[in-house]
Amino acid sequence: MKQIVTGIVAHVDAGKTTLTEALMYETGAIRKLGRVDNGDTFLDPDALEKQRGITLFTHQAELTYNDLTLTLLDTPGHVDFASQTEQVLSVLDYAILVVSATDGIQGYTRTLWDLLARYDIPTFIFINKEDVIGADPSGVIEQLQKEFSSACLDFADPLTDEVRETIAMQDDTVLENYLSTGSLSDQTIQQLIKQRKVFPCYSGAALKLTGITNFLKGLEKWTVTPEFADEFAARVFKISHDNKGNRLSWVRVFGGKIPAKSVLLNEEKVNQIRIYNGAKFTPSQVLSAGQVGALTGLTSTPPGLSLGKTKPLPAPVIKPVLNYAVKVDKEDLHACLKALKELEDEDPQLQISWHPHIQEIHVQIMGEVQLQILQQLLQERYQLEVTFDEGNVLYQETITNKVEGVGHFEPLRHYAEAHLLLELGKQGSGITISSDCSLDILNRNWQHQILTSLQAKEHLGVLTGAPLTDVKITLVGGRGHIKHTVGGDFRQASWRAVRQGLMELKGQNECQLLEPWYAFRLKVSNDQVGRAINDIQQMHGTFELDEANSQDLTLITGTAPVVGMRDYAQSVRAYTHGQGQLELVVAGYYPCHNAEDVIREVNYDPVADIENTPDSVFCAHGAGFPVPWNEVPAMAHYPYRK
Repeated sequence: MKQIVTGIVAHVDAGKTTLTEALMYETGAIRKLGRVDNGDTFLDPDALEKQRGITLFTHQAELTYNDLTLTLLDTPGHVDFASQTEQVLSVLDYAILVVSATDGIQGYTRTLWDLLARYDIPTFIFINKEDVIGADPSGVIEQLQKEFSSACLDFADPLTDEVRETIAMQDDTVLENYLSTGSLSDQTIQQLIKQRKVFPCYSGAALKLTGITNFLKGLEKWTVTPEFADEFAARVFKISHDNKGNRLSWVRVFGGKIPAKSVLLNEEKVNQIRIYNGAKFTPSQVLSAGQVGALTGLTSTPPGLSLGKTKPLPAPVIKPVLNYAVKVDKEDLHACLKALKELEDEDPQLQISWHPHIQEIHVQIMGEVQLQILQQLLQERYQLEVTFDEGNVLYQETITNKVEGVGHFEPLRHYAEAHLLLELGKQGSGITISSDCSLDILNRNWQHQILTSLQAKEHLGVLTGAPLTDVKITLVGGRGHIKHTVGGDFRQASWRAVRQGLMELKGQNECQLLEPWYAFRLKVSNDQVGRAINDIQQMHGTFELDEANSQDLTLITGTAPVVGMRDYAQSVRAYTHGQGQLELVVAGYYPCHNAEDVIREVNYDPVADIENTPDSVFCAHGAGFPVPWNEVPAMAHYPYRK
């Protein structure tokens, strides 16, 4: 029996949940075909999902088709919940990307394609809604080939000679064999799909069950069961709570097994193993390699956690770009913070923060829809009535040159000095940490303390106190003392070294403020193009026009700062009388268009930020004394390389 875990992903309204429903109905997993607009689909059991008509949370279904056992993970389709979708990708054998036959590739479809490539997930494509007026499945395949990969191919059964030849052309060795023998085995095609060199495309109409059997046959024929090691390996990909408040850790096992009552980490015992199918579950005594299940009893398992011999994941790509203050009655403040912390446990990207000096809770999110859902969740799950302020964008900071930062920590009976090289890293790389320091200078234990300390902290920039990103930090030297260096000394020295280096760069105007930008796709009637272009220019955005569009519409694509465009959808609805269409996807962080204004308004003093001080502590005459950051290099005990 072939056992596969697949996730189904799509831009909202492409028909992802309808396809899931059709696959379940066709395989006999459900007896009645539900509909999104009726609120009775099998994998949208949550009240908010029924109300909204969109998938908000990842759900699991178990299907069997002939010799194929399929664990299907249905993911959210709205871009505001992309972080949940990204969490799921790390546990998939294959993905199913659903694309609308009428709309083709949309903004979020591109984001999903990039994520699938990042996580190296073999992908099947289902072109849905071929029965709708204006549908053009073959045109969509051409678009996929042009924008995504020339190896997005129509896998209509049987494969044509032309398709077989194109498949062979995706690999030099395979092509050489194909030209000499004239044949291409199914096993070879399976491996090319597995290696993401070929992307099978199918089309149909999920709502009318058209093309579903053919698609299931394709999944059965062209997928390969992964191989699993005997050594234990698993990954947590989701946290949720059942209606009784039990915390559920959703895991995929990649090797070995998880027996019930076993201890996984931190002496926490697995109380129960649940195999979910929609809202219902079956208890199990063991979760074996290849399976997906939910575990109760664990309290410290964040999404993305690697267990056993599983490789750690890179930092997530999808991150919130907006920050809102929560407005709630004073007597509900503590209960609200507790509730939000529980929701943050389920979705770490919410990043709930408490600001005691102003008695305020802040929450980081992706967009307006997520904000509305959060408000409803707090009301329905916790009976808390909250509103939010108008919100602001989340800035980041980086550097544009390299510098050696020095940190020295020497109060009485303590001693540590760290020298760190700060350099600009690749865009989107976050903070990367390494060592280029001889063990003759700092022993292995001290180097480990420094690198661990650097990884344990969110480093802040010195322009506005925003998180530092795209910086490579390399340990290049330092000093310890056999007698006086104790735990925590190198933590203080390394943190101060980062800040000291940043202050040096600030003095040279080599620090840079970054802001989030949207990639947008705006469709307006031809007579409204002038208004749209003027708006985009006012937002400091860039754009391109595509006038080769039907129905007297013009497509405008480009990028613009989030701060100007996040409320633009309301303006578009107003001036186009509801006919305009605006799609927004976070494109990443780029230099801030009005950095001086933002820095002046924030008025951040990096020296006064005691928790992130750039200054050091030296010792003389039996007492420690503070030394300002700009004097530290001259007083350093280890040679400073300016």
